[in-house]
Amino acid sequence: MAQRRASDVFVECLESEGVQYVFGIPGEETLDLSESLAESSIEFVPVRHEQGGAYMADAYGRLTGRAGVCLGTLGPGATNLVTAVADAFLDRSPVVALTGQSDLERMHKESHQYIDLIGILRPIVKWNARVSSPEIVPEVVRKAFKVAESEKPGGTHLELPEDVMARPLDASPLPRLAPVQPEPGIRELARATEIISEAENPIVLAGSGAIRTHASQALRAFVQTTGIPVAETFMAKGLVDYEDRHAVGTVGLQSRDYAMAGFEEADVVIAVGYDLVEHAPEHWNPGSDKQIVVIDTVAAEIDEFFIPQVELIGDIAHVLSRLAATCERPPGQNGSSRLREVVLGALGEAQHDGQFPMSPPRVLWDIREALGRNDLLVSDVGLHKLWIGRMFPAHEPGTVLIANGLAGMGFALPTAIAAKLVSPERNVVAVSGDGGFLMNCQELETATRLRTAVVNVVWENGQYGSIAWKQDKKFGRHFGVGFGNPDFVKLAEAFGMPAWRCSAADEFASRLRQALELDVPSMIVVPIDYSLDVAMSEELGTETVAT
Repeated sequence: MAQRRASDVFVECLESEGVQYVFGIPGEETLDLSESLAESSIEFVPVRHEQGGAYMADAYGRLTGRAGVCLGTLGPGATNLVTAVADAFLDRSPVVALTGQSDLERMHKESHQYIDLIGILRPIVKWNARVSSPEIVPEVVRKAFKVAESEKPGGTHLELPEDVMARPLDASPLPRLAPVQPEPGIRELARATEIISEAENPIVLAGSGAIRTHASQALRAFVQTTGIPVAETFMAKGLVDYEDRHAVGTVGLQSRDYAMAGFEEADVVIAVGYDLVEHAPEHWNPGSDKQIVVIDTVAAEIDEFFIPQVELIGDIAHVLSRLAATCERPPGQNGSSRLREVVLGALGEAQHDGQFPMSPPRVLWDIREALGRNDLLVSDVGLHKLWIGRMFPAHEPGTVLIANGLAGMGFALPTAIAAKLVSPERNVVAVSGDGGFLMNCQELETATRLRTAVVNVVWENGQYGSIAWKQDKKFGRHFGVGFGNPDFVKLAEAFGMPAWRCSAADEFASRLRQALELDVPSMIVVPIDYSLDVAMSEELGTETVAT
């Protein structure tokens, strides 16, 4: 029997953590790890750029709650992971990043491809460590996953020196234990009940933490019981069905969003899984005069506009259920529906918009009509993200994936691939601008190889649209934002997938339905006209507060 190496035990530890996929690119310094993966139950997914692999791990973590795993070798392989690992850090996605490294004996001096990866990644992960000895493998793997998956989730990083992974080791994985959640005290629950019950105009501000912790059903029950309206952040779409009378809309794009949703009149704001990295509280509490009840998994961040009267820290769904049983409120209380009326009204009117190039609302109307309640829309970063954040309605939580904290372009395609791996039964549509799409378009080959039937919708206008829009607003002109494009249809076909370019507004819906019937990835190119301002009306405010 062959002697077991540290890399063999390392992979056994990954298996013990329930790892299904490792997304990445192998290297010379990870040869032993690759050999061990080849003999394991884990599927190694070779990608075409490490950033794409890390985005896939990010998406896997978002959708499953279990840490996604990405791999890069030392030097450039590791630095290519940085953007997507930082995205996971700010959007609270559990990820374990693995990087190769040179032998231990070379680290004290200048050496080919050696850089301080621990130092580089330290600011964008919750914890990282060098596996400096084979004997610590079970401990560091268990810790990497526990820290990554504990609230608030994020990335961790393990550096794997080549010589350590090749050494002999006889050890076993440590048992996997679920992260422990605290429980709010009786005093805090009583105080929150008092504040909410006595409030004249309370409102819920629901954030991504409520999706991450699967608190949607508890939130829906809470608002049905109390009658309190709910506003959602971009990343919290679908926590309450947009058709529910308690849903007042998605806030955070423009300065008047909060007023039109009822925040100006609100005396109590119940922040449920709300993360300050999503939207600054200064925009909805500019006078610091609102009573704030925080329901979250960890204590509130410090901010002069976000000083809670009470914090209920623990399992969000459990806390909401307890409050629903104790809060007594008169029936029929609702927040302002004006934001909802303006946005959904504009979306409904767009169904008859025949202009070409197409308007953003018309494209989003067609996508919403084609997708089922539980299907997935993935948004890249650009002006289209603001339109999706503003206007695309969701029935269910976790069905609209948006990169909001770091907001890195190139997010959509690799995220959509991972989403299809996690949920092959659901339709997945990725919306990208022509600027962001080319940043990770090489992953079209990965999608084709894996036969992940993702529909890539590329909005084409030949410029970095969000920057042009903001330059026009500030200076009356734009500069340095234009570029040329390849023939996207030929590009997609070169990767072996069907593709179409729309030539009329009415063509898009039929092409999309055709693409959703395929069992292979595809692309639809949509010439887009951004002349319609995403602000839509002066009633929503002229100042844009989202980025």
